[in-house]
Amino acid sequence: MTYEEAMQFWFGRVNFEIKSPQAGDFKLDRMRRLLALLGNPQDRLRIVHIAGSKGKGSTSAMLASILQTQGYRVGLFTSPHLIDVEERIQIDREPIARHELTALLTEIRERSAGFVDELTFFEIGTAVGFLHFVRRRVDFAIVEVGLGGRFDTTNVCTPLVSVITSISYDHTQVLGNTLAQIAFEKAGIIKPGRPVVSGVRNREARAVIQETCGQRGSSLTQLGEDYRYAHQPALIGGDADRPSHVSITTNRRAWPSMAVGLIGEHQARNAAAAVAVAERLMAHGIPIGDSAVARGLADVAWPARLEIVARRPLVVLDCAHNVASAQALVQALDESLPLDGGRRLLIFAANRDKDIGGMLEVMAPKFEGIYLTTFQNNTRCATLDHLTAFEPIVKHPACRTFAHSADAWNAARADARASDLICITGSVFLAGELRPLAGK
Repeated sequence: MTYEEAMQFWFGRVNFEIKSPQAGDFKLDRMRRLLALLGNPQDRLRIVHIAGSKGKGSTSAMLASILQTQGYRVGLFTSPHLIDVEERIQIDREPIARHELTALLTEIRERSAGFVDELTFFEIGTAVGFLHFVRRRVDFAIVEVGLGGRFDTTNVCTPLVSVITSISYDHTQVLGNTLAQIAFEKAGIIKPGRPVVSGVRNREARAVIQETCGQRGSSLTQLGEDYRYAHQPALIGGDADRPSHVSITTNRRAWPSMAVGLIGEHQARNAAAAVAVAERLMAHGIPIGDSAVARGLADVAWPARLEIVARRPLVVLDCAHNVASAQALVQALDESLPLDGGRRLLIFAANRDKDIGGMLEVMAPKFEGIYLTTFQNNTRCATLDHLTAFEPIVKHPACRTFAHSADAWNAARADARASDLICITGSVFLAGELRPLAGK
């Protein structure tokens, strides 16, 4: 296949990032069958498996940065991508090359010829990631769960450490309507006898994780009991930016205050989880020095997570997509991006199956101007009629609508003064669509 033919084959599969999934859509038998045909590459990798309602991508990036700084060759599997699909499969921060991706997709199509039409987009992508990491001989693979955990396509591995970063309401049509139900699905990644690090705070969700670990004989390292953190917010603007700092205390030691390359208290919490995982790896006999931990956290880069892409006006690119991440966003804006007489302008679009009303209730009062829009790269996008029906928008004094995200960006940019802040958020798909424009 050519690259174009490979993309047509891959994107022609059922894709639950575009088609809204239902609870019965997920199972692991196809994935296990495919990997068996490929020689079970996941069994030849040292994996850290990371789930969570939010924070799993950032935590994955932080841990990968720590391990790479130590000198290891590190594979990173995440989803979805912002702009190019190759971003999902990286080694030492370099996305998979197009020719490598094409060759692996060709191999998968040929080896699964008898049932290839049954495979989903994410199943094939996961298999590509495992194969690529084995072929390129990574020392470690950091694998982010796609959705949930128990029936997620990635849940075919036996990791060195399993991680659950947080539990909040998201994908309730698949994972359940209570935090305990959601925690049960996330806890599905816990494997017998393998250690677990949890950053979960909610009491009922913690109880589910504790019970699962007890049933499976897995040692549990928990936020608030086995590790803690204190956060010094970043300060953006003025003569010079001040980065975020985090001080972490574990049952093993007290770490010195360390800079974190991502903004927000929630990222300090993710950094603490990454350090707790690093300690578990050290206990497993894997050398990781203090300087690698400190430099890895300081140097981490993870696009569209409160990413400053322009100045005067400040342009912040984010992909908050549920109520908890919306709360983290506005807290970080208040703490780290104060405005001296400027205004905050919001460009917003979201998938229709998200708690849009809850997100807007959190965010709308914090912005003087709102630019509602849609994105074209995912059919699950909420329509403008849907967005404008929510009470926080109905009551807002300055809200405009735009059929195309580029038009919303152009309007906000034209309205903004040098002292203002433009925040683009609501979905990773909006962030990916506008990043090439906003970052110019």
